[in-house]
Amino acid sequence: MPMPVDVPQEVSPAPPFAARIDSRPRRGPAVNIMLLAATFITMTVAGAHNANLRFSLRPSDLVAGLSYSLCLVAILGAHEMGHYLTCRYYGVDASLPFFLPSFPFMLGTFGAFIRIRAPIPNRKVLFDVGVAGPIAGFVVTVPVLIYGILRPRLVAITGEIGNVDEPLLISWLSGLMAPPVTEGTSPLLAGPIHAAYVGCMATAFNLFPIGQLDGGHICYAISSRVHRVASLVGLAAFVALGLLVFPGWLFLATLLVMFGMKHPPLMDEAEGLSKGRLAVAAFSLLMLILCFIPAPFLTTDL
Repeated sequence: MPMPVDVPQEVSPAPPFAARIDSRPRRGPAVNIMLLAATFITMTVAGAHNANLRFSLRPSDLVAGLSYSLCLVAILGAHEMGHYLTCRYYGVDASLPFFLPSFPFMLGTFGAFIRIRAPIPNRKVLFDVGVAGPIAGFVVTVPVLIYGILRPRLVAITGEIGNVDEPLLISWLSGLMAPPVTEGTSPLLAGPIHAAYVGCMATAFNLFPIGQLDGGHICYAISSRVHRVASLVGLAAFVALGLLVFPGWLFLATLLVMFGMKHPPLMDEAEGLSKGRLAVAAFSLLMLILCFIPAPFLTTDL
């Protein structure tokens, strides 16, 4: 009787980029929820300070900060969920959004992010994932901005008026929609309009075609060669803005260098983008122009 023989099975080679897949055990959303709660608190305190222009806050002042924190959580959350849901649509493993609390003044947050734990398969998926966040955030920012313009918080002018450096989106919509203000008063950058201002900042920064920013993803999906040139030009622009306009750009440039200017390759880079996606890329450039703020965080004397 013949003995059974173990026939060795053919072993397929490991797929490309397999080493880059995050194989660590998945955790539940507890950390995401705790970070969101902490960020909501720091945003609310920051919004209360900006609405009342003092560091000594009463409990009733925190209610005023809720309009800021609720709107900004909606804007940043929409941005990150745009990335996350697009990843889920294409079957790319990604985490839920992580919100980053900050000091409880100025902005109250360092922003939010998701972790993409698997390689991106091709240019189409990379483009869609990269552009979905800024578009989703922009779609929420515009109605928040309109509401803030139509319902301004007016304060009495007690000194020389200063103006924040505002993006074209706010300037144009304010010119079209802002109601007349009483003599001796001025609108305050607080509440929903402040949240929209921060939303514009986040949208513009992320759309720069540098490294692994959203704009970098979009640019790399169009052309890896263009991405290399655009990253260097963009970094030089950050340095120039930091030296000539606002020092904060130097800090952002340093962060970009620390986290790396190169973009990881895709599993398949052969197929290009459709004309429709190139049109969306042009729209993302328009969003960058409308939302860009050369010198944010300028203060006002009222």
